[in-house]
Amino acid sequence: MTSHLDTGSAEGLDYADKPEGPVSAAILAGGVGALLLGLFTTLAEANTDFKDFLSFYDPVGPLSGKTIGAIVLWLLTWGLLHMMWKDKEVESARVLAASLILIGLGVLGTFPIFFQAFAPAE
Repeated sequence: MTSHLDTGSAEGLDYADKPEGPVSAAILAGGVGALLLGLFTTLAEANTDFKDFLSFYDPVGPLSGKTIGAIVLWLLTWGLLHMMWKDKEVESARVLAASLILIGLGVLGTFPIFFQAFAPAE
């Protein structure tokens, strides 16, 4: 007796030939979004003009621009990658590795000890 897990199907549905491109697009876009948030955080500390530009809503300050910018670019990246990879087989292990690296760099960019190192000397 074989189970449905042995054949790659569940309740008569076969998932074996579904491309991994859309999933890989979502994972990589998440990594890009995290990197952008860290990059915007660091750039806002390093450049006062950029920090002022990111102040979309004064009570929140530049955090509003950092998050809105990162979210908009994350969604655009996701959409673009999805269109490019929707019917393609993508090596998901490489995409996952790249995404984890991008997420790590993004998180690093949000640590005060890191981004304050780029602040202009007073």
